[in-house]
Amino acid sequence: MLAQTAKAMDLKATVYYLGTGLRILRPGEAERIKLGNFPTVKEMIDKTLEAGVEILVCEASKRMLGWEKVDLIPGVKIVGAATLNDLVLEADATQWF
Repeated sequence: MLAQTAKAMDLKATVYYLGTGLRILRPGEAERIKLGNFPTVKEMIDKTLEAGVEILVCEASKRMLGWEKVDLIPGVKIVGAATLNDLVLEADATQWF
């Protein structure tokens, strides 16, 4: 939601998944997560990608989970850990959860 809002405000937004958060990026997982009246996590991810927000996945986290090869939802990009450092150093502001 925050990345979509940032994009609507004409801000550059990037979502970077790391750690066990990668699990929801496997096909079929995000559809099962729905809280209250919000859309499913899958619907939110789809809207985020459609808005042009880049979704990055940490390669080191993928290996930490024991996934040498893994199918992830379309549209996400696996990147090295240095990518996160570069994003943070280049950003005017960052937000973490």
